[in-house]
Amino acid sequence: MTERPKFAVFGGGSWATAIVKMLCENLDEVGWYMRNTYALDHIKKEDHNPNYLSSVEFKVSQLKLSNDINEMVEYADYLIFVIPSAFVETELKKLTVSLEEKVIFSAIKGIVPETSLIVGDHFNTHYNVAFNNIGVISGPCHAEEVALERLSYLTIACADEEKAKLVADTLSSDYIKCTTSDDVMGTEYAAMLKNIYAIAAGIAHGLGYGDNFQSVLMSNAIREMKKYVKKVHKMKRNINDSAYLGDLLVTGYSVFSRNRMFGNMIGKGYTVKSAQMEMSMIAEGYYATKSAYNLNQAKGKKKAKTPIITAVYNILYEGKDPKKVFTKLTDKLD
Repeated sequence: MTERPKFAVFGGGSWATAIVKMLCENLDEVGWYMRNTYALDHIKKEDHNPNYLSSVEFKVSQLKLSNDINEMVEYADYLIFVIPSAFVETELKKLTVSLEEKVIFSAIKGIVPETSLIVGDHFNTHYNVAFNNIGVISGPCHAEEVALERLSYLTIACADEEKAKLVADTLSSDYIKCTTSDDVMGTEYAAMLKNIYAIAAGIAHGLGYGDNFQSVLMSNAIREMKKYVKKVHKMKRNINDSAYLGDLLVTGYSVFSRNRMFGNMIGKGYTVKSAQMEMSMIAEGYYATKSAYNLNQAKGKKKAKTPIITAVYNILYEGKDPKKVFTKLTDKLD
């Protein structure tokens, strides 16, 4: 690997655009793969992504743009994947080159539906990437606030501390502060689960529950998250750290949260399909809900108690009435 590794971002959405912006603060050249050729051509001509965070202007001379995933994998040493979990395997199937010698960092907050694996496990199991070469980029951080250069925080997790520190240094700036962690699985599961709890918060808001209930919901959510993550990966961690509690709070409360927005629409009476059609962005929590629920159920008697996840699952996948489900949920919270 070269002394100064090359970075590339895979994805064309708001979070991918935000990460490219962060990298451009510190690197002379940043690779950027997206399948949307119209967006690529627009960036080359107009210096911004036409579909997401269009206020962010780039120096095109600083970007290596391509809609060829193999070209971008060959170009870079550090690959940051920001493709929605529901579509990541579709893109990876286009690969004809190996990922084995690459360092993969996931900024994807969900489970790969084809394998029911978190993204890190998916890369390890199906693309032979060593766990020491796999990391996670987590919040609490919203792409929209990165675009506005509001002070934001990231958690960079990797089993290899040097790789985590390198990525943290490369993303840091006056408005981005990074901390590192060795809890790769816990951080990745927490990033998935907080989207489910944000949907719950949105449903509650759509049903007319107030701030008092929301605070109880979120305090129960962090305890539920702690139990769930402990079941899948037991290690010493402080669930009150920013990567867990902080990311949960910003996703559950922020007006920028697409998962909360999705839940709010469900609470107001939208069907799942109509809410998805109405939104221009993907709510990762929809897919995460099914995966998280099924993974927990598969543990049988050893499963964690997850009344909030179960409630959201019953609404989204069993078609149960949100008002009735939340009326029952309120008796299970304290």
